[in-house]
Amino acid sequence: MSEKEQPFIEHLIELRNRLLKILVAVIAIFACMMPFANEIYDFVADPLQARLTEGAGMIATEVTSPFLTPFKTTFVLAFFLAIPFVLYQFWAFIAPGLYKKEKRLLAPVMVSSVFLFYAGMAFAYFVVFPIIFDFFISSADADIKVMPDIRSYLDLALKLFFAFGFAFEIPIATVLLIWSGAVTAKDLAKKRPYVIVACFAVGMLLTPPDIISQTLLAVPMWLLFEVGIFFGRWIKRGERDEAVAED
Repeated sequence: MSEKEQPFIEHLIELRNRLLKILVAVIAIFACMMPFANEIYDFVADPLQARLTEGAGMIATEVTSPFLTPFKTTFVLAFFLAIPFVLYQFWAFIAPGLYKKEKRLLAPVMVSSVFLFYAGMAFAYFVVFPIIFDFFISSADADIKVMPDIRSYLDLALKLFFAFGFAFEIPIATVLLIWSGAVTAKDLAKKRPYVIVACFAVGMLLTPPDIISQTLLAVPMWLLFEVGIFFGRWIKRGERDEAVAED
C-alpha cells in the first residue's frame, strides 16, 4: 500500500470513529429522555393545545401515532441537544489540517452556529408558533371544531424548527463568505434588494401558506444578513490592522 493511500485510510477510520461517537451520544441522550417522551411531545404541542377551544383536543388518525409521534419527537430533540458534541467532533476532525488563523476563526464560528441554531428554534417556539396558531384557529368557522392530528402537527413543528434554526445561521454564512474573499461586504450590500426578495421567497417555501409566518421568517433572515455584513466588515478590518502591525 502506498504512503498516500495509508493516510487516506487513516482519515476514513478516524471519520468512522467520530461518526460512531456521534451516534452513541445521540442514542444515549435519547435513551435518557425516552421515559419522558409523552411529556416532551406535550411541551412541543403546547403552543397549539393552549389555543384549542374547550372540549377540543389533538387526535391520532393512525393506530401507531400515539407511540411513534412522541418517539420521533424525542429522537429529534436528542439530536438537537447533541449538536454541540456533533460540531466538536467535526472540529476535532478538521482542526489538524487548519492554519492557526483558520483555527482562531473557526472556533467562535462553531460556538456561534450552535447558539444561533438554538436561538432560531426558540424564536419559532415562543414567537412564531403563538402568532400563527392564533391566526389559524381564529380563521376557522364557528361551527368547525379544530382538532389537529398529532403526527401532522409534529411534521409542521419540525419543519418550522429546522427552517428558523437554519435561517438564523445566515450571519455565519455571510461572515464566512466575506472572510474567505469569495465576496466583499460592499458587494453583498449592493445586492440587498435581491436578498430581501430571496428571503421572502424562502419564507414562502419553508412556512405554511400564509403571509404572517412567511414574514416572520423573511424579516429575521434579512436582519441577520445585515448582522453578517457588519461582522464580516469588522473581521476584515481586524485582519488588515493585524497585517499592518506585522509589517
